[in-house]
Amino acid sequence: MESTTTPRPKHLGRNIRRVREILGIKQDTVAEKLGVTQQTVSNIESNEEVEDKTVEKISGILGVDPDAIHNFNEEATVNFIQNNYEGANQGATGLQVNYPNSCTFNPLDKWVEAMEKNEKLYEALLKSEREKVAMLEKVLEGRK
Repeated sequence: MESTTTPRPKHLGRNIRRVREILGIKQDTVAEKLGVTQQTVSNIESNEEVEDKTVEKISGILGVDPDAIHNFNEEATVNFIQNNYEGANQGATGLQVNYPNSCTFNPLDKWVEAMEKNEKLYEALLKSEREKVAMLEKVLEGRK
């Protein structure tokens, strides 16, 4: 007896859910932009088959190509993220690639700088107050 294995069809609903979760987008947001309820989006994500028209609409909302949903592979995505966003992008020189969310300055240096400015402002304010006190003392001595 010969066994033939047919590949399991991709679970498009699950793919939509995983892409949405990776992008940090809530079902409510997708539902609002589709003009349906959150429960409808949940039902779409639980279906193995999803109409191409629906996949196109959702992919537009998520800002991805419909093929990204059709061909979603969790392992490949994890590898991509690790290779491109978790420090594996260091070149031969060992320099870290700067991403927009990486800090390009030392926050402690900025804090010390701010504290020094505050100290100078405080000293100027204190000097001004001492001058006022001295002027008031002269005015009071003149009245005696």
